[in-house]
Amino acid sequence: MTKRFALPFLLLPLFGLAQLKYPETKKGDVFDNYFGTFIVPDPYRWLEDDNSEETKAWVKEENKVTFNYLATLPDREKINNRLKQLWNYTKYSSPSKKGKYYYFYKNDGLQNQSVLYQQEGFTGKPEIFLNPNTLNKEGIAAIGSTSFSKSGKYFAYTVSVAGSDWKIGYVMETATKKLLNDKIKWTKFGSFSWNADEGFYYSGYDKPDTTSLLSKQNRYNKVFYHKLGTDQLNDEIVYQDLEHPLHYCNGALTEDGRFLIAQISEGTSGSEIYFIDNKNPAQQRFKLLIPGFKTEANVIDNKDGELLIRTNDNAPNYKVIRMEAKSEGEEDEEKNGLKTEEPEMEIIIPEKDMALQNVSTCGGYLFAVYLKDASTRVYQYSYEGKLIREIKFPGIGTASGFSGEKKDKELFYTFTSFNTPPQIYRYDIATGKSTIFRKTEIKINTADFVTKQVFFPSRDGTKIPMFLTYKKDMQINANNPTLIYGYGGFNIPLTPSFSISNAFFIEQGGIYAVVNLRGGSEYGEKWHRAGMLDKKQNVFDDFVYAAEYLIEKKYTNKTKIAMKGGSNGGLLVGAVITQRPDICRVALPAVGVMDMLRFHRFTVGYGWVTEYGCSDSAKDFQNLYKYSPYHNLKVGTKYPATLVTSADHDDRVVPAHSFKFAARLQEYNAGDNPVLIRIETNAGHGAGKPTTKQIDEAADVWSFVMHHLEMPYKEQAVNVKPVMK
Repeated sequence: MTKRFALPFLLLPLFGLAQLKYPETKKGDVFDNYFGTFIVPDPYRWLEDDNSEETKAWVKEENKVTFNYLATLPDREKINNRLKQLWNYTKYSSPSKKGKYYYFYKNDGLQNQSVLYQQEGFTGKPEIFLNPNTLNKEGIAAIGSTSFSKSGKYFAYTVSVAGSDWKIGYVMETATKKLLNDKIKWTKFGSFSWNADEGFYYSGYDKPDTTSLLSKQNRYNKVFYHKLGTDQLNDEIVYQDLEHPLHYCNGALTEDGRFLIAQISEGTSGSEIYFIDNKNPAQQRFKLLIPGFKTEANVIDNKDGELLIRTNDNAPNYKVIRMEAKSEGEEDEEKNGLKTEEPEMEIIIPEKDMALQNVSTCGGYLFAVYLKDASTRVYQYSYEGKLIREIKFPGIGTASGFSGEKKDKELFYTFTSFNTPPQIYRYDIATGKSTIFRKTEIKINTADFVTKQVFFPSRDGTKIPMFLTYKKDMQINANNPTLIYGYGGFNIPLTPSFSISNAFFIEQGGIYAVVNLRGGSEYGEKWHRAGMLDKKQNVFDDFVYAAEYLIEKKYTNKTKIAMKGGSNGGLLVGAVITQRPDICRVALPAVGVMDMLRFHRFTVGYGWVTEYGCSDSAKDFQNLYKYSPYHNLKVGTKYPATLVTSADHDDRVVPAHSFKFAARLQEYNAGDNPVLIRIETNAGHGAGKPTTKQIDEAADVWSFVMHHLEMPYKEQAVNVKPVMK
C-alpha cells in the first residue's frame, strides 16, 4: 500500500477514535480471601447478574459505543455485501439412511437454518422433513440432536432457541410428519437412545430455577427413560448419583439393544462406565465395567456378549479392546461397593504412533479415525481387528462420517480442507471404492489458495505444527496481514476445514494460520496433558512462538498480526495479550473463559475443573491466578486493538466473563487502541446461530481487523458457479 492511499484509509477511523468514550462502569468493593493469604478484588462482580437492570443497561451502552465505532470503518458495508455474496451457495450435509429413505440437511444459501430433507432412494424427489426456519421468524430456533426409533417409525429431535444449551425434545411420526404429544424439557447434552419403538433413554435435569436459567450451576444430571405416549413427569430415573451432584451422565443402548450403557464423568476428562445386560433378567441394577476417572473410554458396540471399547488405559494414543460384560453376582453388589475384579479383555486394535480420535461402526465393520500431524487417516477393520483397508483421501484435510447400521452396504463421508469446500463421497463398504456424490461450488476460486504445514519450536523446544493458507501469488515480504487462530484444550484437535468467512480474508490477501497447540488431541493424551492443569502455560507459549516464527520467517510482522480464538480459545487470546501485549496488533477473544477463579460457579463450568483445576484448591489457585486474563490486566499498559465478542444467551461460558474482562481492559488500557465488546442478542455460545447473525458478526470482525492491520478492501469479480448435484 502506497503512502498516497494510506492517509485517506486511516483518516476517518482515527477521527472516530478521538470521539470514542466508553460507558461509565461502576466499581464495587468486592474482595475474595483465598486461603487467608490472597485478597483478590473483583470490582465488576455485579456484571455477573445477567438479570439485573443495571447489567442490561451496561450491555446496551457498550453495544452503542461498539456499533457507533464500527459504523465509522470505511469498508464495513462493502465487506458485508461481499460476505453475503460468498455465503450464498448451496450447502449439503452427508446423507444418512433409515429404511427406504435418505435424510440430509440442505441450506439454499442464506437460509438462517439448514432444512432436513427426506428422499426415497436415489431417484426420489427430496421433500422437506423438518424445517426449523418455520419455528421462529427470527431464525433463532435450531435443530440439535436427532434420532430414529429402531424401525424408523418415529423420529425424535431437540430444538434449541437463541443458542442456549437448554433444549426441548419432540417426537414425530415419520410417515405422517405428525408431532406426538410427547415433549421432553430440561435436557442439555446427549441425544435420545431408542428402545425399539417403545421409548427412549435421555440425560436431563430436574426443572431449574427459571430466573437464573442461563447462569446458575447445573446439578444432579440424571438418566431417564421416557415411554412413548406418557407425560415426562412419569419418566423413570434410570441412573442418578445424589452423592456427586456435579457428575455428568449419559445413557445409551448398544445397536442390538442388549446392553444399556451409562457413561459417567466428573468433567471433560476421564470416564466411568456401568452396564445392564438386558438379556439377563437377574440383573436389575447397573454393574461397574470400567472404574473412573483416571482413563478415558467409550463403548463402541457389542458382539456376542462382549463389548468393544476405545480406551487410553496404558495407551495414550488409544487402542480398541474387547471386554467381557459379566453380570452374575449382581444381587450381592451395593452402590458404593461394586465388585471391581478385572474382567477378561483382549486388544483388538493396538495403539499406533497416530492418535485414535474415534471408532464408529457401519455394515458390520469398524472405522477407526486417526490423526497424522492433524490430518485425518481412516482405516476399516473387522470386529475381530483384521485390517481391511485404509481409505484414501485427496490430500491433507479432515474426513468425517463413517457411521451407519450393521445392515448398510454403503456410507457417506465428507472431506474438507482450508482450500477445499466440503466434498461428499459415497463409499462402498465391500469394495472400498469412494466416488464423488456431491461437490460444493462456491464463488471464490480456491485453486488460487495454497495450504502448507510448518513446524516450529516452542519455548521448551517442543515441535508445534501449524497450517498456513494464503494466495499462491503472495509475496513473503514480512508485511502480510495474518490472522493466527488457536484453541489448545479439552482434548479437541484443530484439523483442516473450510470456512467461507476465512476464505474471504485469504481472498483479500491475508494469511490464515491455524496452530495445533498442546492441550488438543492431535498427538494423543500426552499432547492433551501437556496443555492442561499446571501445564496450561505451554499453550500460551505455543501461540506466542507461532507468531514469533511467522515474524522470523518474514511472513508478517507484529503490526500485521491479529489473534483469534473462541471459548477456551478466547481464554487463550486473553492470556496471551496480558502476557505479551506487544505480540499482535489486533486481539479477538470470543465467548472466552476470562475469570479463572470463578468459572466453576456457573452452569456447566464445574466440568472444566478436570482441565483447568479449581481455585478452591490452594495449589490450583496459584496456577490459575498466574494466567487468569481478568486478573492479569495491568494499569497503564498499551494493549492491542481488541474486539471482545459474546452473546446474551451463552449459558456455556456465561457472558459475565467477557463483560468483566472488557470493563477492566477499558479501564486499564493506555494508548489509542480501541477496546470494544460486541454483545449479540438472542444468540449463545455459537451453535445454531442463524446465517444473518453469522454474516453480520463476520463483517464487523473483518472490518475491525482489516482497518487495524491497514488492509484496504479489494474489489473482487463475482464468480458464480452452479452447484453440482
